[in-house]
Amino acid sequence: MGAVAVVGIALVIAATVMLGILRRSLTDNVRSAALQRADTVASLISDGSFNDPIKASTDDEFVQVLDDRGRIVLASSNAEDGLIVEDLKPGETRGVEVPFENDPFLAVATEDQQGHHTIIVGRTLDDVFESTGVVGTLLLVGTPLLLLLVGAVTWRVVGRALAPVESMRTEVDAISTSELHRRIPSAGGRDEITRLAATLNRMLERLEAGQVRQRRFVSDASHELRSPVSSIRQHAEVTLAHPGASSAEDLASIVLTEDLRLQRLVEDLLLLTRMDEHVDDARLTTLDLDDVVFEEVGRHRDATDRTIDSTRVSAGRVSGDRKQLTRLTSNLLENALRHAHGNVAVSLSQENGRVVLRVDDDGTGVPTQERARIFERFVRLQEARDRDSGGSGLGLAIVAEVAAAHGGAVVVLDSPLGGARFEVSLPRDTAGA
Repeated sequence: MGAVAVVGIALVIAATVMLGILRRSLTDNVRSAALQRADTVASLISDGSFNDPIKASTDDEFVQVLDDRGRIVLASSNAEDGLIVEDLKPGETRGVEVPFENDPFLAVATEDQQGHHTIIVGRTLDDVFESTGVVGTLLLVGTPLLLLLVGAVTWRVVGRALAPVESMRTEVDAISTSELHRRIPSAGGRDEITRLAATLNRMLERLEAGQVRQRRFVSDASHELRSPVSSIRQHAEVTLAHPGASSAEDLASIVLTEDLRLQRLVEDLLLLTRMDEHVDDARLTTLDLDDVVFEEVGRHRDATDRTIDSTRVSAGRVSGDRKQLTRLTSNLLENALRHAHGNVAVSLSQENGRVVLRVDDDGTGVPTQERARIFERFVRLQEARDRDSGGSGLGLAIVAEVAAAHGGAVVVLDSPLGGARFEVSLPRDTAGA
């Protein structure tokens, strides 16, 4: 309907313009013929040929010759009874009504070479109106037929063009959350429909991958949460069954340890969920990352017997959330201390407009094929499968998320100490410099 309406408006405008141009062209032809006739009469008058030069005129034309007083001195037979056009100066053109015909005439005026006579010639506009009437009738009949043809062709062409879209809509509508493996068939080619099918298939791939990750995440999270809960229940049941086997202090210690572990796991899950949904209440401020590093190094140094070298920590100013960056640094240190044999080194430097934090350990390192997967959630390498020593598998995932949220990145490299080097690169803040 929209296409037909646009075409209809365009046809009406085009028809109106065409009729106007046709009428103007035909009227110009009548004017030219009348002027030519008037010039001929003027030449005869100038030559003194007054032997009735216009006696052959018909009712389609009239001629009147006026003297300088406006009196008729010569006229065609159909215009002898009186002046038809008054006040028509040489060079002017005017539409007039004549007493001998019902059709309108176009009158033109000129003068002889001496300027003593004004010659007025009129020609009928009947051919003009008849021709434009015929053309207008044809357009009036042809335009609706053409609109019907355009509507039918448009309906057919658009229907065929959109048929694949309807097929894709039906296919997508039939895909449920349990059938995200299904894909939309593509007919090939390089048109918009094919690109739409490819885009929808990529979307389905992302949804399927996200669903797989979500299911694995829920499964792993449930398993991780079940472990401390089961431990608390087991010790409580043993204490109830054998009251003298353990003291209340031992039970409270175990419950507190597992509760802290459970609390840390829940906090990690909540943090990752909020960062996934981009609703984390990060408060970006300009801060000295070296202060954060020194604070965390001091806190972890007091809780371990391993050596932590922080002599290569220099100034580094960034824009970020202090709480999140503290969590990032803490997780890197905990990971290094967990895998180190005895030594951990921390460095902070400014390189090429970025602040680079490096944490090295002298452990066994990370195999090259595992270096990308280690930042996924609930991923623990084979040597750290035990939850008591290997953590929940969320620490490095939080490091990667926090680094990305601050416009940075984290990678795993080989450490000069023989183990792994975790390198975090963040944009340097220059506003407060």
